Amino acid sequence: MQKDSHYFSIADRLLWGISALLIVLIFILFDRSNYIAMIASLIGVSALLLNAKGNPIGQALIIVFSLIYGWISFSCAYYGEMITYLGMSAPMALFALITWLKNPYKGNRAQVRVSRLTPKELPLLLILTTGVTVTFYFILRALQTANLPFSTLSVTTSFIAVYLTLRRSPFFALAYAANDIVLIVLWFMASIKNPSYFSVIICFIVFLVNDLYGFFCWLRMQKKQAADKD
Repeated sequence: MQKDSHYFSIADRLLWGISALLIVLIFILFDRSNYIAMIASLIGVSALLLNAKGNPIGQALIIVFSLIYGWISFSCAYYGEMITYLGMSAPMALFALITWLKNPYKGNRAQVRVSRLTPKELPLLLILTTGVTVTFYFILRALQTANLPFSTLSVTTSFIAVYLTLRRSPFFALAYAANDIVLIVLWFMASIKNPSYFSVIICFIVFLVNDLYGFFCWLRMQKKQAADKD
């Protein structure tokens, strides 16, 4: 990254700048108190940009984001989100960090080697996802988690996303985009009672745009790596 002054494209810089500016403006206009949420959002968009480049540093930032977001979720009684990010997203991001570092593309540790899921993995992913979803449903119900159906759905989409991230599949970004949509709904419900959480909604709208951008970046990266291999 230090050797390549063009590591971040104009589109990368523009997307990050607009995302960060929007997060700060929404905080100033509608919040002015929940600094932790704003900091988490800024860390999150930075992580997503680095993930879009296939850079392992993005996974390190995801760990930090998961810890902060877990605390925010706990304060809103979204125990599903808290357990998901502290008990699944953070540990899986750590494993993904190790995996990405072990699989650099042509020795370049700033870009991971893109992988493809094999047909045999899809049934395994389905079985694991079903098991995680059912297990967490009963756990979250026992904890009297707010908005149980959407909280459970968030666990489902999060698990698929972290699994695909670990496998270095471009579709991890689409899974995170699906999770963003669920979280937008969840935090909209929370903001009805506490308007300060409106900034968290904006955070995940920004994340949604960044995740979709990341998906197309990974498709382009996959195509380029395949062409170089040929």
